[in-house]
Amino acid sequence: MSVHGLTLGDVLGEHRRGRPLGLAVVDADVRLTYPRLDERVNRLANALAADGVGPGERVLWLGRNSFRILELLLAAARLGAILCPANWRQSADELTFVLDDLRPAVVVFEESEAAMQARARAAAPARWIAAGEEYEAYAAAGAPEEPTVAVTPDLPVLALYTAAFDGRPAAALLSHSALIAHAMAMLHIRQMEDGFTYLDCGPLFHVGTMMFCLATFQLGGTNVFTPAYDPKEVCRLIEAERCTQAFLFGPMIDQLVEANAGGTYDLSSLRFVAHSPEWDAMITVDDSPWCASTMGGYGQTEVGGMLTFLGLAPGGQGYAGRPSPLVHVRILDPAGDEVPPGETGEICARGATMFGGYWNRPELNAAKAAGGWHHTGDLGRREPDGTITFIGPRLRMIKSANENIYPAEVERALKEHEAVADAAVIGVPDPEWGQNVKAIVVLKDGASLTREQVVEHVRSRIASYKKPRHVEFAASIPKKGYTPDYDALDAAYGGGGYPGR
Repeated sequence: MSVHGLTLGDVLGEHRRGRPLGLAVVDADVRLTYPRLDERVNRLANALAADGVGPGERVLWLGRNSFRILELLLAAARLGAILCPANWRQSADELTFVLDDLRPAVVVFEESEAAMQARARAAAPARWIAAGEEYEAYAAAGAPEEPTVAVTPDLPVLALYTAAFDGRPAAALLSHSALIAHAMAMLHIRQMEDGFTYLDCGPLFHVGTMMFCLATFQLGGTNVFTPAYDPKEVCRLIEAERCTQAFLFGPMIDQLVEANAGGTYDLSSLRFVAHSPEWDAMITVDDSPWCASTMGGYGQTEVGGMLTFLGLAPGGQGYAGRPSPLVHVRILDPAGDEVPPGETGEICARGATMFGGYWNRPELNAAKAAGGWHHTGDLGRREPDGTITFIGPRLRMIKSANENIYPAEVERALKEHEAVADAAVIGVPDPEWGQNVKAIVVLKDGASLTREQVVEHVRSRIASYKKPRHVEFAASIPKKGYTPDYDALDAAYGGGGYPGR
């Protein structure tokens, strides 16, 4: 082991020594100090090793938020293995794809109809362990000593499936060193201090929640887990655990204000961004660079979360701020040359927080890393003051309720219906959620479908939040070459509100 190396397992070991009374995890009745978490992680790692989990092997979590996600991640970290927390909201078809693509050695799951269907369909063999009593017995059977596996910081430890630009999701692989580097950048911008308590109420399969979970862990703070977002329960937990930060955005905050009408709960421990007079009166409005800049910037899973921060550019011209101190950003043209300030090109980056490529996607990895830069697939420009403006995806993306939805994935599901001859998807503005999905559908001669049938068909194949809320039937789809003419579709069917525009 190099004296310069540091893994997530090392961070946990240091917290065990340096924070023997520190509370690491709260999840319902589960309350774990760092020494207790360390022991459980060792036992779990040794149990996984007995099932053949070692360097490079994958462990899959199928379920809602739980302290077990962090526990499994740290156990994988001590074995040189990789944890993937899957999107539990996905359909059986989508989960089957993940199982066959990732080929995990062990799956820890919460029972659901989609998970059980995927288990029956998946071709890849795996050891399945039910979360709860079976998981507890499984972990308890492992030895308490730390595994003697040589793990280097450059090894991937976390896999997060990204939304599908081309209709097929891919798992971005993030290493120990990338996650630690990103956590350190978050600690700086958010000005996280000793005693920081984070409420994991957003999905942990999403980098937006995971990046704060890991930054809190890096600091030696407390992660409070709740299975899914519920306004009253979130209010209760903020008061009970004196939470400092949580995964929240506009509509969620409005729901908390409604749930706490009359001041039933004391939310003053929450140091958060200003939002409305009612909200600001309930919390402590935070003046850190992260919150003072409305938590803005530009990021994606492949960069560990955030690539640029508004908090590093107060008053700057660019809507995305300045890059993290641990990365370099360039705006490149299709030939790989940097464009002058003020001109639009692809946002490209390299540095300490970059991912190591996608699982089992060699051709995509080569394209993404062309010229020694990570090509984000997003357009931006460098402003005269050096800040960055995010323009939008090179391939069109819809953003609804903070979820990224790619037309190609929804269109693929639409076209799988035997009555559909062609289809295209656009985003239409929504005052509460940003955008909604609208499908434009061309039926085969003699076929008939209702709007409700179209929506249900898509819901049966992909996650429900990706389904169209609006359906229009048309005689044809305007094209640019072989692809839909999305500008013409937007003009004809009321599209707009795309991120960055």
